[in-house]
Amino acid sequence: MKKYIAECLWTMILVIFWCWVAVWTWVDITATALAFGLVIVALAYAIGPISWCHVNPAVSLWVRLNWGLKTKDFYCYIAAQFIWGIIWAFILWILLWWDFSMLGANGLDRVDWNIRIGLLAEIILTFVFVYTILWVTSKEEYSNIAGIVIWLALVLVHLLWLWLTGTSVNPARSFWPALFEWIAALKVVWIFIVAPLAWWALAAYTFQYLNQEPKKKRSLLH
Repeated sequence: MKKYIAECLWTMILVIFWCWVAVWTWVDITATALAFGLVIVALAYAIGPISWCHVNPAVSLWVRLNWGLKTKDFYCYIAAQFIWGIIWAFILWILLWWDFSMLGANGLDRVDWNIRIGLLAEIILTFVFVYTILWVTSKEEYSNIAGIVIWLALVLVHLLWLWLTGTSVNPARSFWPALFEWIAALKVVWIFIVAPLAWWALAAYTFQYLNQEPKKKRSLLH
């Protein structure tokens, strides 16, 4: 139960801190990217050991496929990330004067609603981010620097394409602002859900393929 409560709280911290920085800096790319990265690294080092600090359905999916996360735990993690993300977003929405535009929804308005560009951007960003996480968590000797490396990777992907799609790499982070903005954002939110989930799985398989001896290669499902 503690890990589920922890995941709810971690999601709250991500929602509140990231959105607040984005709002008060008018989505300044550098400030917003740093806010995302700093929140994640703080959670990873301070309270991550309780629940592994997923705060991302794609991370939970990868842990289930690769490390055998139990079915009950998997669904509880997903519920905590989506449901509590929505609850905390609603509270934040009230605090931000009922303004939908301040919730930082992902979108394709800056690329003239071109779905192919949006998908390509999310595919590249997710793959880079995921592969970095897999590499830095693959060996115990990297544990002391894992949080820093993940932070830098997250900041990098936001710096690269925050201006283009809003940078998702996290289905839960994309869903709750789209739910509030409803019509416009929900039309394309599937991109920011499908791409991270699919490319987490593909990056995990690629990492496994490239970093195991030929005789030890096996499916992520085993």
